[in-house]
Amino acid sequence: MTRPLIITDCDEVLLHMLVPFREWADEAHDLHFDFDRLKFADALRHKESDEPVTREVVWTMLTAFFDDEMGRQKPIDGAMEALARLSAVADIVVLTNIDERHRQGRVDQLAGHGLHAPVFCNHGPKGPPLARIIADRNPSVALFIDDIAEHHASVAEHAPGVWRLHMVGEPELKGKIPPADMAHARIDDWAQAETWIAARLAEGPAPHDIPLSDGAK
Repeated sequence: MTRPLIITDCDEVLLHMLVPFREWADEAHDLHFDFDRLKFADALRHKESDEPVTREVVWTMLTAFFDDEMGRQKPIDGAMEALARLSAVADIVVLTNIDERHRQGRVDQLAGHGLHAPVFCNHGPKGPPLARIIADRNPSVALFIDDIAEHHASVAEHAPGVWRLHMVGEPELKGKIPPADMAHARIDDWAQAETWIAARLAEGPAPHDIPLSDGAK
């Protein structure tokens, strides 16, 4: 059994993503990203007509953003400082839904902000890859952080003993996204989250039948 393990998402948990993406889409492509539309494919729209772009354009632009524009992404307030302190008691890995071709760019991007951590790339639900990470590392306790509710449901299914923290670090988004039903807590501020994370790591593995909460425990 190894040290406690924190498995964290990156975009909107560690780094801002949609705001810099919105700025770039406006500047470079004359497109508008509507934060009131929570589905990405529906939110990216032509500015003049307000018609959504095609799904193919969405994926092309996301790829282009991660190819050339990751430097626009800045840390969520308090994220890097909190993880630096938590690294004294836990290992940290990043599980992010980006292409493998962008993995090294993400490693370098995070290192540039002071976080030196392994990066695991994924597509789709995060429960299966997280379960593989847990099986490989065998941590004494593990905790998962992500902004997307579906990933918490997937982790609850595939690794129910992992604590699950729902965090939406982007201020423009957090009020638009309800708490994830399958997370143990919803905390959008890293100062509060750090305290909750440290307490859960000290507590031991999450009980499989714990009633799920709409706020911090």
